[in-house]
Amino acid sequence: MPNFVLFDPQNLPEPEHTGPDPEKVLDGDPRFTVWTVEARPGDTAFAGYWKSTPGEWRVAYDEWEYCSLLEGYAVVTEDGGETWDLTAGAHFVFRPGFKGTWKVVDPVLKTFVVIMP
Repeated sequence: MPNFVLFDPQNLPEPEHTGPDPEKVLDGDPRFTVWTVEARPGDTAFAGYWKSTPGEWRVAYDEWEYCSLLEGYAVVTEDGGETWDLTAGAHFVFRPGFKGTWKVVDPVLKTFVVIMP
């Protein structure tokens, strides 16, 4: 296996279709599509593409996650804290312990890198 991974949107693996736990949904019916581009057995890190349809749901991060928004518009709000409007070109990190909401207004596509605790 090479030690270089190209994120090639024209050559993605089979996607996984998921969504938030129903009890966490605050509005709409958000659906996720995830293409995992990098993951190795036993590793605590993985990366890929994530797409979401509109909706709002609660989140709580135990992991560290870097994201780069490629398309769409979303609003992320931290409990008791700030709100961020995210559009294409935004780069951001969720640190472990982040709790709040994701609200996808226009369908979103992002790349991500997750490092599990």
